[in-house]
Amino acid sequence: MTENPEFDFSLLARDNIPVRQFAADEKIFLAGEAGSSMFIVRSGKVAIKSGGMILESVGPGGLFGEMALIDGSPRSATAVATEDSEIAVIEQPGLLGLIQQNPKFALTVMQLMARRIRRTNESL
Repeated sequence: MTENPEFDFSLLARDNIPVRQFAADEKIFLAGEAGSSMFIVRSGKVAIKSGGMILESVGPGGLFGEMALIDGSPRSATAVATEDSEIAVIEQPGLLGLIQQNPKFALTVMQLMARRIRRTNESL
């Protein structure tokens, strides 16, 4: 599970980052779709799926969807709320604002991506 319980959600409020509600079993995005935003779970849980398998379960403070926002490629997996969830939706300008206000946020995203790559490598 990817969690960052110390994430300061007040950073999002300062930049007017919207928070959306997703019902259990509601799709947040589908693999292959264009991705112009990333997400941070405020409450609830999200499953990241590919090929019918759950790759990761993301809980409060966890983020997902960052790869498509960073590299402009289509979504590599599907994200589905596994319970009623409150999720911050961060578009490109919001991401840049977060990084300017809190450069450590960029490091957090890079660390998350590195952990995912290591996990993938270990499973090969």
